[in-house]
Amino acid sequence: MTTGTRGLPALGDALGPEPLRGRALFRAWFPVVTAAEMLGFAVPALVGALTAASRAWVSVPALLLAGAVEGAVLGAGQAAVLSRAVPGLSRRRWVLATAGGAVVAYAIGLTPSTAADAISGWPPLLLATLGAGLGLALLATIGVAQWWVLRRHVPHAYRWIVATGLAWLAGLAVFLGFAMPLWQPGQPLALVLAIGVAGGLLMAAAMAAVTGAALRRLLAGAGR
Repeated sequence: MTTGTRGLPALGDALGPEPLRGRALFRAWFPVVTAAEMLGFAVPALVGALTAASRAWVSVPALLLAGAVEGAVLGAGQAAVLSRAVPGLSRRRWVLATAGGAVVAYAIGLTPSTAADAISGWPPLLLATLGAGLGLALLATIGVAQWWVLRRHVPHAYRWIVATGLAWLAGLAVFLGFAMPLWQPGQPLALVLAIGVAGGLLMAAAMAAVTGAALRRLLAGAGR
C-alpha cells in the first residue's frame, strides 16, 4: 500500500479509483455497449427468422424469451461499465431491470400484429392514437426500468428515460432504414440473418453513441 510521509495510507488508496467520467466514460461505454447489444440482438433476429411462418402461440413466447436474453446481454455490458462509473450500482439489479424492460418492449412491439384482426375495423384516428401511444411506451420501457435502479445513485436520473428513448428511436430508425429495403420474400435464411445482424450492428452503434453521450452529461456533476 502506498503511504504518505507520516506512514498514513495515501488518499487515493483510501478512496479507491476515480469513477469513470467524461471522454474516458464514453470510450469505455461505446464499444462495450455496441458489442453487447449486437450480440444480444442476434438472438431475437434468429428466433424471428425461424418462427416467421409460425402461429402466434409459438412465435410470441419465443420472441419474448429472446427479448429477455437480448436485454440481459445488453444489461450485462452496460453494467460492466456503469459499475466503474457509479460506485455501489448493483449489476444484478441492472441486468434484471434491463431484461424485464426488454420483454415489455417486445410485448408492446408485437401487439399490433397479434391484435390485427381485433382492431382492423377501428377508426383510423383511433388506430393512429393507439400506434402513437404504443410507440412512446415501447421507447420508454427500458429507460424506465433502468431509471428505477439508477435513481438510487444519480441525481436527476429521470433524464435517463428521455435519453434512452431517443437512443432507441435513433437505433430503430437506422435498423429499419437499413434492413427493410434489403429483406425480400423468399430469401435464404442465411441472407435474412446476415441482413438482420448487420442492421443490428448499426442499431447498436447508434444506441450506444446516444446513451454514452447522455450518460457522460448525466454524470458530469455527480460526486464520487
